[in-house]
This record gives sequence, structure tokens and C-alpha cells, in this order.
Amino acid sequence: MLKFYFHPGPNPMKVALFLAETGLPYELIPVDTLKGEQHTAEFKKINPNAKTPAIDDNGVRVFDSNAILLYLAEKSGKLQGKVQDRGELLSWLMFIATGLGPFSGQSVHFRHHAPEKIAYATNRYLREAQRHYEVLNEHLAGREFLVSDEYTIADVSAWGWIDKATVVLGEEGLAPYPNLQAWFNRISARPAVEVARNIGNDVAFKGEFDEEAKRAFFPQNFPKA
Repeated sequence: MLKFYFHPGPNPMKVALFLAETGLPYELIPVDTLKGEQHTAEFKKINPNAKTPAIDDNGVRVFDSNAILLYLAEKSGKLQGKVQDRGELLSWLMFIATGLGPFSGQSVHFRHHAPEKIAYATNRYLREAQRHYEVLNEHLAGREFLVSDEYTIADVSAWGWIDKATVVLGEEGLAPYPNLQAWFNRISARPAVEVARNIGNDVAFKGEFDEEAKRAFFPQNFPKA
């Protein structure tokens, strides 16, 4: 049985959506990152980078959300797109993995979590996040999906972060990006999205972002224990 190590957040939700779309059987293993469970020796055997998501497929560990999507798509033969579109698929996956995701995360950090407001950093990461949204918006003009005419793991991966647009960009969210908004509405209307959003709803994850949570989520900001 595939083990899915999960905490609700943009990156784990990508994998949750893939599993909901494909119906692959799995065992959900909650990892409460606000309690620091990602830093345990047991979990770091699954992901030495101490982050969710991760999977254990009968002894094969895979970590990083985009690596997991590629692995599961190739293993199942689902949502991997056409062979002739492989280069395009990989390009958009890496765009999300190295651009959209990290810059969105830094925008969230400096807008909402930095202990001191640094105008340069806030502007830098917000503008870079906006630039990535602009790239996607331009690419999606006249398109239904990111790669060719087919729903793939590239859409699944992008959805995980675009779902958090108001947190990343502010109250305007997707309003300045009509093509991206239309794409997001199409993806979010899929029945699997509701299934994915309900994964882990019966788990009492910690909700308060207190001192313990800050130390667990941003250990690099504190002296080593």
C-alpha cells in the first residue's frame, strides 16, 4: 500500500489531487508540521529534507511534490500527457518547481510571517510571484490546459499554488490574470478537487501559528538546539 505523508498545504495538496483524480489506493499518514513532526528521525528516513509531502511505495521513498507527481504518473500511466509533449510537460513542471512554488512561498513568508517588515524583500518576492503569474496568464491565452490540449500533472502541480493566490498576492488574487482565473475555475470544478480538499479533514492538525509552530516551520530562524 502506498503511504502518503501529508499536511494540508500547497505542495501536499498537489499529490492529494493526483490521488483523487486517479483513484490510486493509499494510506494517509498525517505529519503535523506545526508540531514539528517533520523533524523526527523516523520521518527524515522518508524525506531527509524534513518537508511534506513524501510517499513510501513499498520501500521506495519519493519526496518533493513534483518528483512524486512524475513518479506516480509514470508508474500509473495517468495524467502524464502525450509522448510528443514530454518536453513541454517537463518544462512547465520545472517552471513550477523552481519558480512559481519557491517565489510564492517567499512572498507568503515576507508578507505574513517575517518578524520584521523588510520592504525590499517583500517587494522582491511579491513582484517575482506576480511575474510567474503573468507568464502563466499569457501562456494560457486560448488554452484550456498548460500542456497541449490535455489535463496533466502540470495542471495538478500548478493548481496547488494558484489555489493560494490571495495569500501569495493579496486580496486581488487572480483578478489581474483572466486567463489564469478561467483555467483555475476549470480545474477547481473537477469533482476530484472537492475530494482532495477533504483529505485529512478528520485529522486534528494544529492550527495555531504560535512560538512552537514558528520554530518547527522556520528552524533556520532560530539557534540550533
